[in-house]
Amino acid sequence: MCADKRYFDVAIVGGGPAGLAAAIYAARARRKTMILDKALAGGQVMFTALIENYPGFPKGSSGMELADLMAQQARNLGVPIEMEEARGIERDKKDIILRTDKGEIVAKALIIATGSSWKKLNVPGEAELSGRGVSYCGTCDAMLYRDKEIVVVGGGDTAIDEALFLTRFVKRLHIVHRRGELRAEKILQERAFANEKIGFIWDSVVTKIVGDQKVSGVELLNKKTNETSVFPTEGVFIFVGNEPNTGFVPEMISKTGEGQIIVNIKMETNAPGIYAAGDVRAESIRQVVSAAGDGATAAWYADKYLDTLE
Repeated sequence: MCADKRYFDVAIVGGGPAGLAAAIYAARARRKTMILDKALAGGQVMFTALIENYPGFPKGSSGMELADLMAQQARNLGVPIEMEEARGIERDKKDIILRTDKGEIVAKALIIATGSSWKKLNVPGEAELSGRGVSYCGTCDAMLYRDKEIVVVGGGDTAIDEALFLTRFVKRLHIVHRRGELRAEKILQERAFANEKIGFIWDSVVTKIVGDQKVSGVELLNKKTNETSVFPTEGVFIFVGNEPNTGFVPEMISKTGEGQIIVNIKMETNAPGIYAAGDVRAESIRQVVSAAGDGATAAWYADKYLDTLE
């Protein structure tokens, strides 16, 4: 037995709501379980200022508080949460070998709950000015833009939710959206339209982020008129969707063209004993409550799968 190998019934990659819920269910089934995550447990929910639609919190909860409670519950059940990065997955007969930056984990069942990362615009100036006026996290960076005018790019739930949070700090913000209407849920739209600090730039996309040492503006293309203009701003917050964190997932596991893992209703992938849950899977609605449900489902059926091996 190699010193760097660790053996578990269930290994879970990802410490967000899906991974934490899976760990709670697997541990309660008396399966030897562990979680690994390349960052702190909690996932992207850690950066959400207020979650109002998770059952049991009538006054809402910060993402950090909710994630901490979930992690504490998993730890109380004896689940170790290790900070390490998954590098690859292999099979050795019925065993699943998870390669990480700290060695190998041998498991009978594997749950992939690595979530997703913010998509980039991939326009000139974005990478060069990242951290110097370009941000992907309102909760993280809002204080840096107190009493300034900024731009928020996007029209979905995350973009509008983050924009509303940012209004607590900024002088004014302008939402740039490629369509003529928002995609966010109606209650968020109502709040945004009622907020005097929020303006809208419709039917437009950012084609360049302008600035030398820091952001000074964005170049916009109006998709209806085909006209370009430069809009002055001191900050650009980008919320244009997510891409799944599946770089370590091998080709033997079926994925969509965009990289999301394909699962059935049991969260089973096409590889026996390997499951996917939360934002990383195809057709996820990307909500905390659904991610937790995915994790519970994956752990439930992983437990049934382990019964067939015994």
